[in-house]
Amino acid sequence: MNIYDIETVKLLLEKQPIISIIPHKNPDGDAIGSCLGLYLFLKQLDYDVEVVSANDFPDFLKWLPSAKDILIYDNTPEAAKERLEKSGLIFTLDFNALKRADSLAPLLEASGATFVMIDHHQAPDNYARVTISDPKASSTCAMVYRLIEAMGKESLINKDIATCLYTGLMTDTGNFKYPTTTSNTLRIGAALIDKGAENSLINSNTFDTWSYNKSQLLSIALRNMVYLPQYHTAYITLTGEELQAHNHQKGDTEGFVNYGLMIKDAQLAIIFIEEGDFVKMSLRSKGDVDVNQIARAHFNGGGHINAAGGRYDGTVEEAVAYFREVLPTLFN
Repeated sequence: MNIYDIETVKLLLEKQPIISIIPHKNPDGDAIGSCLGLYLFLKQLDYDVEVVSANDFPDFLKWLPSAKDILIYDNTPEAAKERLEKSGLIFTLDFNALKRADSLAPLLEASGATFVMIDHHQAPDNYARVTISDPKASSTCAMVYRLIEAMGKESLINKDIATCLYTGLMTDTGNFKYPTTTSNTLRIGAALIDKGAENSLINSNTFDTWSYNKSQLLSIALRNMVYLPQYHTAYITLTGEELQAHNHQKGDTEGFVNYGLMIKDAQLAIIFIEEGDFVKMSLRSKGDVDVNQIARAHFNGGGHINAAGGRYDGTVEEAVAYFREVLPTLFN
């Protein structure tokens, strides 16, 4: 984050534009936390600002301050379209290619607004006037905190803003477990706690909210797990029928993929989740196994070195067959 980017953002805000903030499709804790944190910060400064999401987000994030204010395109497409059409400044948070906004992508591509990207994924597209990109950052929430700090507005971070940013910081670092957790990450977490974020409450509200159906779905996922010791790889499959049988809700499979990495010596874990005529994939790894490259090369996705997502057009069986076909080449 350089001085020029900070000064440009400040100049753009001085124009008092109508502002929209956009997360990626299927927003997670970091996407929702960073969007709401920035939204509440800009509301403190009396801007006309809204968060617009392509689709809904998991119930375990709906307790966050002002989560009810998020405009969901899937629910009210005309209102979301009208909002984007009149926006003069658009922040895109936690993604770096407009296609990741899914149904909002055509509206964003057609917009005459000025764009500011804040993101920590690799290889950003070149669509924004200001691109604040740091693949080494632990989370987009950490980057939003640093932006507010660099603007000299840290005193405006209240309990609600701190709660939103801490939630994303916590979820995107796996409760401060992943390699992206640095001393700087912990300092930001401490600063947010000093601003009012309640660690224990945030943890409980986010993680201790499982339904019985989700617990049963996890048992199915673990039963379906396959481990390939010669490749130090575990994979999990969940079919549409299995999801339906357990009344699957958005966010229910969050974190399931990590169970594969709990196996001793496992270096790569993937979950294949059937969604209609395609398969959604989450990839996780340890060490220098680069799942971002795997997702980009084979599964129309991307992300970070140790955490990425992708998709396969076809059935779960076809996705697994293709994965097992290319797997030997990944470890050569």
